[in-house]
Amino acid sequence: MNAAFYITPKSSVTYLYDDWNVKYALGQLKKHGFTAVPVIDRDGCYAGSLSEGDILWFINELMCNGETDIMAQCENTLVKQILSAEKYPAAHIDIPEPDLVERALEQNFVPLVDDRRSFIGIVTRRSIMSKKLKSVLTE
Repeated sequence: MNAAFYITPKSSVTYLYDDWNVKYALGQLKKHGFTAVPVIDRDGCYAGSLSEGDILWFINELMCNGETDIMAQCENTLVKQILSAEKYPAAHIDIPEPDLVERALEQNFVPLVDDRRSFIGIVTRRSIMSKKLKSVLTE
C-alpha cells in the first residue's frame, strides 16, 4: 500500500494560500477548528503548514518589540512571511508505508505532493489508524 490508500484529497482539505494575511488565516483556523493547516501558493504548490503556535509566536514577537496595533500588523503581514517550511514537511505520494506511518507519529498530518510539488492532499494519523484497525478486525 502507498499513501494514496490513506489520503484525504485536496478538495476535502482546509488549506490556506500563502498570500492571505495572518488575520484572515487565524479566522480560518478558528472557523474550521484546526490547530494547523497546509499552506499552498497560487500555483498549487505546497509551501508549508501554519499552526496556531506560529501565529502566537508572531504576535508575541510584535508585543516584545513594543507594537501596539497588533491587529493592523496581522492584517499587513502575509502568511508566507511567518511560515516555517520545516514544520510538517511534505511527502511524495509514493512514500513507502512505513515511512508514512513514522511521519504521522511525529506530526498530526502528512501533506502529500506529486512530482511537481503540487499539493494533492493529506494523510492523517486517524486515517492510518482506522484503516489499520479495520484490516486487523477483518483478518
